Amino acid sequence: MEFQQIIGYEFKQGGLLVQALTHSSYANEKRMKKHSDNERLEFLGDAVLEIISSEFLYRHFPDLPEGELTKMRASLVCEPTLAYCTKELKLGEYLLLGKGEERTGGRLRKSILSDALEAVIGAIYLDGGFANAKEFILKFILTDIAHKQLFYDSKTILQETVQGRGLGAMSYKLTGESGPDHNKMFTVELSIGGSKMSTGEGHTKKAAEQEAAYHALVMLNGSHSEQA
Repeated sequence: MEFQQIIGYEFKQGGLLVQALTHSSYANEKRMKKHSDNERLEFLGDAVLEIISSEFLYRHFPDLPEGELTKMRASLVCEPTLAYCTKELKLGEYLLLGKGEERTGGRLRKSILSDALEAVIGAIYLDGGFANAKEFILKFILTDIAHKQLFYDSKTILQETVQGRGLGAMSYKLTGESGPDHNKMFTVELSIGGSKMSTGEGHTKKAAEQEAAYHALVMLNGSHSEQA
C-alpha cells in the first residue's frame, strides 16, 4: 500500500492499518462489525502521542517550567496542528469514508484528519511497539516546533506582535464565501494599519482568520529578521 511507503513503516498486521483509516461513517454504511472503525485506535494513539511529545519537550527544553511545557505540548497535539501534519502524508486520500461524509468534504475536515492520524499512531504502536511509534511521531509531528506554535495560535501572537511594534489597528474582513451550506469555504482579508497584509481561507470564519494571521506573522517575522 502506497501509504506505508509514505510513512516509512510496513505493517505486519495489515488489518490494523485498514482499521486506522476507517471512519465510523464507512463502517456504519458497510455494516461492519462493532469497533471496526478507528475510534478505539485513536484513543490509544492519543495517549501514545501525549507521552512521547511530553518526553520530547522535557528533554529538549530543560529550562522551561511546567506551565510553558504544557502550553507548548498543546500547540503540537491540537486538532489544527495534527490536521496540518497530515498534508505531508496525504492521509486524507487514503481514508475510508461513507458516501455522505465524502460528499460533505470529510477528506479535508480537520477533526477527521487529526483523529485518523492518532489512530495511525495507535496502529503502529500495536503493530511495532513503542520505538516505531516514537520514530513516526518524531519524523512527522514533532518537527518545526516554532512554526507549529505560530500556526496554533496565530491570531493571539499576531495581536501581541502588532501591538508590540506599534503597527496600528488590525482588522479582519470577510471577502468571499463559496460552496454549499454543509461545506462552506470562507475567504478573509487581514489589514494592519489600514493596509492589506494577507488573506486566509477556511471552512469557518475563525479558521480563515487564523490562516490569514499565520501568513501575516510569517511575513512580519521575515521582514523583522531582515532588519535585525
